[in-house]
Amino acid sequence: MLKPHSVTFADIEAAARRLAGVARRTPVFTSTTVDRLTNSQVFFKCENFQRAGAFKFRGAYNALSQLSAAQKQQGVITFSSGNHAQAIALAGQLLGVPATIVMPDDAPAVKLAATRGYGAEVILYQRQESKREELTQALAQERGLTIIPPYDHPQIVAGQGTAAKELIEEVGELDLLLVGCGGGGLLSGSAIAAKTLLPECKAIGVEPELADDATRSFHSRTLQTIERADTIADGARTPSLGRITFPLVLNYVDDMVTVSEAAIVRTMFLLWERLKIVVEPTGALAAAALLGGAVKAPGARIGVIISGGNVDLTRVGKIFGGYGA
Repeated sequence: MLKPHSVTFADIEAAARRLAGVARRTPVFTSTTVDRLTNSQVFFKCENFQRAGAFKFRGAYNALSQLSAAQKQQGVITFSSGNHAQAIALAGQLLGVPATIVMPDDAPAVKLAATRGYGAEVILYQRQESKREELTQALAQERGLTIIPPYDHPQIVAGQGTAAKELIEEVGELDLLLVGCGGGGLLSGSAIAAKTLLPECKAIGVEPELADDATRSFHSRTLQTIERADTIADGARTPSLGRITFPLVLNYVDDMVTVSEAAIVRTMFLLWERLKIVVEPTGALAAAALLGGAVKAPGARIGVIISGGNVDLTRVGKIFGGYGA
């Protein structure tokens, strides 16, 4: 296992400089309804308003901008269920780097369309028949492409950490920071920023109950894996934390909790209805821990990262069903 110093706050500060004027400094929303329901003061960092609709743009642009001229000319490849795919495609478009994306054939249609719309080549695979990492590795060798993985990469982690850095700079002291977790890039980067800027702030990661590999890894301190997690939060279907993110999570994160599928949907509904913002299931994970009661901190100042808003609108009726009727 790598030492938990593969990414530092200095790396996050450097990423913030690269992203200045390129990534959006996303807004922070508050809600009197949420504050009343939780008996706390909650600050939502709305990365659903980030370019390409999710925090992933931060890491993607930070990583691609540091490639050599030869690597940029040859191109990059990655694997992703959607948000990292879009982020790499957009960053590649902005930096003139050809991008190839390996995506599951059941990825949300809105994410497939956006990835292609940014000019990337999309290669589809079936989850049951292929392993995306092996397919990506083979294509990279065949075409001479640089692999930019979705989370297990120091420059990706550093870029993602700029979201929490911005939140803390804007709102000041926080008692808790809640962050959704898939492969741990956003969580580890955010926890590094929080622990550096606010040493007393507790960083808590949130996963779906049906994809709790990181939570089990955190509590057992042994890397756990789930090959095919059947959760509505498609961004949290990663099989495990990474070689880089696992030690960072163990070192900087204070706790990990899980939320039910029902809690995710209820939280999406509330955020759409009360805050008037479009949030995808994965994007609602951190908020679901608070609104669903997995985390209770009366009287606290709580930061919550809304990680993305790329929802397939043709599926909204199916997601919400009769909820709220």
